[in-house]
Amino acid sequence: MAEKDLADGKRIARRLGAWICFADEAGQTLRPARARTWAPRGHTPVVKVTGKGSGRISIAALTCYQAGQKSRLIYRMMVHRGRKGEKKGFREHDFAALLDAAHQQLGGPIVLIWDNLGGHTSALMRRLTATRTWLRVYQLPSYAPELNPVESVWSHLKRSLANLAAGTITHLATLARTRLKRMQYVPGLIDGFLGSTGLRPP
Repeated sequence: MAEKDLADGKRIARRLGAWICFADEAGQTLRPARARTWAPRGHTPVVKVTGKGSGRISIAALTCYQAGQKSRLIYRMMVHRGRKGEKKGFREHDFAALLDAAHQQLGGPIVLIWDNLGGHTSALMRRLTATRTWLRVYQLPSYAPELNPVESVWSHLKRSLANLAAGTITHLATLARTRLKRMQYVPGLIDGFLGSTGLRPP
């Protein structure tokens, strides 16, 4: 999406009284990310990781902005336990359900900005978004994660989970939800995620 497209999106958002929402997805396994930490001199810190179980969590999130309103973070999580026939990620109807929930929570139209992931640009997704008259969709340029503030949500989340060894995938999901909920109560942090892209708020 060029700067002109973003400006168009902002104008449409102002005209419609809409929220500008950025969307993205991420996943996390039981293997914790590495990060710097404190330890006594001469003692290398060790994080023990369980070898039992498997699985991962998938998270889809929106950061939402509107002039005069507190910024919002809205997310949904899937827990994958490696069972046969289990969905391995968010699909078109899952994205549509997240957008419907955001529309209900925000109480107004949405201008959605997201990347060119196949699930975002498929014929089914286009049909689903076309039926939602309160929704306008814009695509980010290819390979431009630096323009999406939700990337900063994942960075912040993974730093907070670094060096933590969850015993089970359920435990990992609980830790992730706790940290995401903390972010939801700090609108200034969500504003900072947008600021990190260099984009101006609505």
